[in-house]
Amino acid sequence: MVSSNANAMGIIFPNSYDSLVPELVSNRLMASIPFASRYRMIDFLLSSMVNSGIDNISIVLRQNYRSLMDHLGSGREWDLTRKNGGLNIIPPFSERGIKVYSGRVEALYNILPLLRSSKEKYVVLADANIAANIRFDEVIAEHEASGANVTMLYYKADLSTRSGYTRKDTDDFYYTLQLDEDSRVNEIHINAQDVGVQNHSMNIYVVDREFLITQVEDATVRGKIYFERDVLLPNLDKFLVKAYEFTGYVALINSIKSYFDENMALLKQENADALFAGNNIYTKVRDDNPTRYTATAQAKNIMAADGCVIEGTVENCVLFRGVKIAKGAVVKNCILMQDTVIAENTTAEYLITDKNVTITANQEVKGTTSYPMYIAKRKIV
Repeated sequence: MVSSNANAMGIIFPNSYDSLVPELVSNRLMASIPFASRYRMIDFLLSSMVNSGIDNISIVLRQNYRSLMDHLGSGREWDLTRKNGGLNIIPPFSERGIKVYSGRVEALYNILPLLRSSKEKYVVLADANIAANIRFDEVIAEHEASGANVTMLYYKADLSTRSGYTRKDTDDFYYTLQLDEDSRVNEIHINAQDVGVQNHSMNIYVVDREFLITQVEDATVRGKIYFERDVLLPNLDKFLVKAYEFTGYVALINSIKSYFDENMALLKQENADALFAGNNIYTKVRDDNPTRYTATAQAKNIMAADGCVIEGTVENCVLFRGVKIAKGAVVKNCILMQDTVIAENTTAEYLITDKNVTITANQEVKGTTSYPMYIAKRKIV
């Protein structure tokens, strides 16, 4: 891990976009959704910040946060167990007068004392529905050199051609950017229906801390709640808002189908290399045995965490810790979360099983490529 301080603090909003994956967040929030065999979504942001020298990170919670607090613990795995700074988990109603927030302005207003007492010059704001390996120190350096008030991270993609990416009429906004030749943001489009390659905001921002405090105070007295829509968009001609293009691998989760597709995409070696190459991604350690393949096992193109026992046939699957696939079972194109059990002589295809699911013997359970079947936590089929 990088030990140098980037002169920035991190603030992560782990509940953002929960409503887009209701199946996965009944017992957790977006940030603690299992991803890529052994990780949680928040691991990528936390690791990127720590690897970039950010060692003062706050997690501003809203609801369903027990699983995330269990995953993060004291922050030891990310080297965030410190006397000063480190990991700061802020539940709702942690202080008198605090209310459950809707937008980022409300969330930031709730933690204004923290912002005022911090010594860092910059703040990195981020949601938790993106898995990417980001060098924030490079973003901060460019932000400082440009003299911008705000720097927005974006990536170029044509999401209209990617299955599983829905554009819903909900309170969850996504943003596309129009830039000039100097990468200044001229327009921010909300829930645009444009096709083709667009500049998609990653909802990650580098902001001057004093500037942020001023804007949050001003927006709050005017009844504003959304940082992008209510603070940045009306003031693009007044503020200097720059854009930073992220050219690395991005996995964006905004539906159950996109969750399935993004996990399955990592079975391609080039995608896994692109996401995990360079800086390490850290996660909670669970001491367990390596995955065991018996004499009857047949495995092809799988990603398996530790603690799995495979006796049957597995193909094109992502297996989390402790999955057991019995003799005679055939499992293809599935995402099986922690401690899932597939019993003898069962056929399973296009499934997403949550934790501690058991599929009993001699069953045939199948979803489809366009609609993978989800089985909720602790269910027995």
